[in-house]
Amino acid sequence: MAAMTEAAARADGCEPGSPAPRLSPLRLSRPRLPARLPGRLLVPALALSVLLLIGPAAAAASAVPAWPAWTLVAAAGLSFVGAVLSSRRAHRDARPPAAFVALLAAVTVTAALAYRTGAWQTLFSLLAVAVALALPTRVAPPLVAVTAVLAAIAPVHEGSFGDALWSGALTTLLAGITTYGFRRMGAVIEELARTREELAVAAVSAERLRFSRDLHDLLGHTLSMVVVKAEAVRRLAPRDTEAAMRHAADIEAIGRQALTEVREAVTGYRDAGLAFELNGARAALAAAGVDCVVEESGPALSRETDMLLSWVVREGVTNVVRHSGARRCVITLRRDRDPVLVEIRDDGAGDGAGDGAGGDDGSGLRGLRERLAAAGGRLTAVRGPRGFVLTAEIPHAGVDDDDHLKDGL
Repeated sequence: MAAMTEAAARADGCEPGSPAPRLSPLRLSRPRLPARLPGRLLVPALALSVLLLIGPAAAAASAVPAWPAWTLVAAAGLSFVGAVLSSRRAHRDARPPAAFVALLAAVTVTAALAYRTGAWQTLFSLLAVAVALALPTRVAPPLVAVTAVLAAIAPVHEGSFGDALWSGALTTLLAGITTYGFRRMGAVIEELARTREELAVAAVSAERLRFSRDLHDLLGHTLSMVVVKAEAVRRLAPRDTEAAMRHAADIEAIGRQALTEVREAVTGYRDAGLAFELNGARAALAAAGVDCVVEESGPALSRETDMLLSWVVREGVTNVVRHSGARRCVITLRRDRDPVLVEIRDDGAGDGAGDGAGGDDGSGLRGLRERLAAAGGRLTAVRGPRGFVLTAEIPHAGVDDDDHLKDGL
C-alpha cells in the first residue's frame, strides 16, 4: 500500500508524504472582442462582396474604353479580399488591413469621380463593409459614418440631395452598421464558447480538489485503524489467540467498510453520519489504548451540518490515534448552541508529525478548514501544555425532517 501511495504521488508530480497541492482559482477575463475576424463571418463577407460588385461590373462592361473600369472593379475586389483575409490573423498587425481599406477607399472615390453614374454607388457599401470587418472595433463605427457621408456627397447621383441621402448614405450606413453588428455577435459567440470551456475546466478542478480531500479523509482514518489493529494482533498473537483473532476480524470489517466508502465517494453519494463516526471513533481510540469520553447535548441537526461534524470527528480522531500519544480523549458536541460546537481534546504530548501538530496545518486540517469555511464555519487547532485541542464551529442550519421522524419513532 505504501508503495502504491508513493507511486501515485510521484505520478501526480508530488513527493510522497507532501501535502496535496493547492489548486489556484481560475480567474475568467472580462469578455472582449478578439483581434481577429471571427471565422464564421469570412464566407458571408466574401459572398456579400460579390453581390456588391455586380453593379460596378455591369457598368464596366458598357464603359468605353472598358479596361480602366475593369481595373477599378478588380482593384476594389482584391483590396476587399485582402482586408478581410489579413484581419483573420489572431495576433495581427493593424497596418495591412488598414492599407487594404485605404486602397479600397481610393478606388471608390476614383470611380465616383471618373464615371459619375449610380452603378458605382455600391462601392461605398463595399467600403463600409470592409471598414466594419477589418479595422479595429474602436474606430470602425465612426469610419462607417464617414463613409456614409462620402456616399451622400459623391457625384454619382442624378437626382436631388434627398435622393442621394436616402439611396446612398442610408444604404451605406446600414451595410456598415449591420456588418459591424454581426462582427460583434460573432465575437461574443466565440467568447462565450471560450468561457464555457474555462468553466468546464474550473468545474473539473473543483471536483478533483473535493475528491482528493474526501480520499485523504477516508483512507487516512481507515488506514490508521488498520495499523492499530494490526499492531494489536502482533502483540496478542503469541499469548492470546482469541483476542488476536477478534482484532483480525476487525481489520477485515474495517477494510470492507473502507472499500464501500471509497466506492461511495467515487460516485459522489457518500453520506456517513455523525453517529457512525462517533462509534468508529470509540472503536479506534479503544484499539489504540486511548480512553474515549463523548459528551453530547442538544437536538438532532440537519443532514448538511451532521456531515460536516462527522468530518471533524473523523479528522480529529485520526490525528489523536496517529500522533498524539494520548491516554485520554474527550469529544464534546454542543448542538444546543449557535454556532454548533464540536471539540476534540486529548492529553498527549504529540511528536509534531501530524496535521496541525506543528506550526503549519497538514493537508487534512487544511482541507477540513476549507470545508467549514465554505459553510460559514471555522476551525481552530491549538497545542497547549496539557494536550491538543481541535475546535470547530458551524452555523446552525436547522433540524432535518428525517431526524425528527426518527426521534418520534
